[in-house]
Amino acid sequence: MSKQISDQKHNPSNQLEIAFEDNKLLSQLYGEYDQNIALIEQRLQVKITPRGNHLMLEGPVGEIDQARRILQSLYELLEEGKSVAIGDVDGLIRMIQTSDAQLHLPSMERGGRVRMAQIATRKSTIVARTPAQDAYMRAFGQNDLTFGIGPAGTGKTYLAVAYAASLLERGDINRIILSRPAVEAGERLGFLPGDMKDKVDPYLRPLYDALNDMMFPENVERSLTSGIIEVAPLAFMRGRTLANALVILDEAQNTTSMQMKMFLTRMGENSRMIVTGDPTQIDLPPGQTSGLVEAVSLLRGVEGVNISSFTYEDVVRHPLVARIVRAYDKSHAK
Repeated sequence: MSKQISDQKHNPSNQLEIAFEDNKLLSQLYGEYDQNIALIEQRLQVKITPRGNHLMLEGPVGEIDQARRILQSLYELLEEGKSVAIGDVDGLIRMIQTSDAQLHLPSMERGGRVRMAQIATRKSTIVARTPAQDAYMRAFGQNDLTFGIGPAGTGKTYLAVAYAASLLERGDINRIILSRPAVEAGERLGFLPGDMKDKVDPYLRPLYDALNDMMFPENVERSLTSGIIEVAPLAFMRGRTLANALVILDEAQNTTSMQMKMFLTRMGENSRMIVTGDPTQIDLPPGQTSGLVEAVSLLRGVEGVNISSFTYEDVVRHPLVARIVRAYDKSHAK
């Protein structure tokens, strides 16, 4: 346990006073204009009053304890030299608010501190912001094939690219292969201008954006030029054996059954695959089975395969995105 908590005082009026030792970290802990404190107050319905390096917490006993654990966990991140953004605060709140019955993740200790899964690259460290993200990130290292299924904005692809970048930097793999079905162009890319990279760039832009967040731009460009990072439309994967690689298939809901089987059987020695997609956004012609939906059904329970599911509660973009996803889900359910 970190030594940041030097004093705790309980009293019958549902108050708790905590103190932090390093005053230099307090401004980062509180956030700009105390935004971190304000978010915790809003979400947990507690009152937090800063008094120098002390904080007075007031409210229901359970929520006070949750706020204490959040503040302790944030402070420990700062002690480790990591930055704390408002999204990290939101993520900790989500993790800690998960009911005791759901505390099945190694990162969540009942009544204690929270230690979320992390993916570190030379440029940045990505920390899980929901229980589903935590389980998904831990599954990467435990399975050769991981499916990330759920709505937009839940971090499925972003976290997959982060993991790929971390493996490449550590030398655990020799290359990263990024693929996506180009359904909008019917997989016939010849009429588009430029070379192959130019033709598929519009479809793979989200993957490039994630790469640039994880790696320095000059490293990304050099790796693309040398082939260490390869982008390829799904149609061009046929007949290959992919060894010593992390292979990511994005927007997999738009694969056909044949394409998905072809892709999954490309796996070679010392390779791992991550397949992401949203079954509610299938753009295939009516009546055609999604390869993603079929694969998840067929491979559930198979050794070496993990299927991680996300819901609107795991959306980590603008809060409105979660409400939009929920509204559509309700409409489809009817």
